Amino acid sequence: MNCFWAQGFEQTSVRDLAERMGITGASLYNAFGDKRSLYRRAFVYYLAQTVRDRVVRLEKLPPLTAIRTFFEEIIDRSVDDEQRRGCMLVNTALELAPYDAEFQKLVAEEFSFIEAFFRRCVEAGQKDGTIAAACPATGLARLLLSVLIGVRILARTRPQRAVLEGAASSVLALLGTGEQRPPVPLFAPRQPSRRRRATRE
Repeated sequence: MNCFWAQGFEQTSVRDLAERMGITGASLYNAFGDKRSLYRRAFVYYLAQTVRDRVVRLEKLPPLTAIRTFFEEIIDRSVDDEQRRGCMLVNTALELAPYDAEFQKLVAEEFSFIEAFFRRCVEAGQKDGTIAAACPATGLARLLLSVLIGVRILARTRPQRAVLEGAASSVLALLGTGEQRPPVPLFAPRQPSRRRRATRE
């Protein structure tokens, strides 16, 4: 798994895998089939040991704490990742999912799983008053997922803690209660200014 995680699917050769596992290339094919099959095994194992395990642990926490801790753990892992391996889920989304229907499905399911976790947390927090109710839970969950993916990609080239925490801080601030207002939708229709209307007329 670590070989694929660090180098990606294309850059990892059968020889690399055989040497890491201490077996011959022929034995690898006999035991696991082709390289793609072995990558799939490694990918599913990675998801179970990282994403799934994290969600199970954090769902036991209060909803707002669960979301903040999720991001804190991701940032901690990114800062400590000396090889800059990043997230194998995001790496697979970028490298294999666009061209492989099976991996596209696996990646989409896992992103949906994370989004559902965020949505449950937001709904619970809005119900108990710890998370602002100004924005719909579904929209906030998708925003959290988008920022999470962005943080993981950013960490591959800029793994400084201040950079990653800065990227996540704004979306986490939206969750707080108080007098905060929801952001203007990115694609909200806008009325043209008087100058523009006059020019058009």
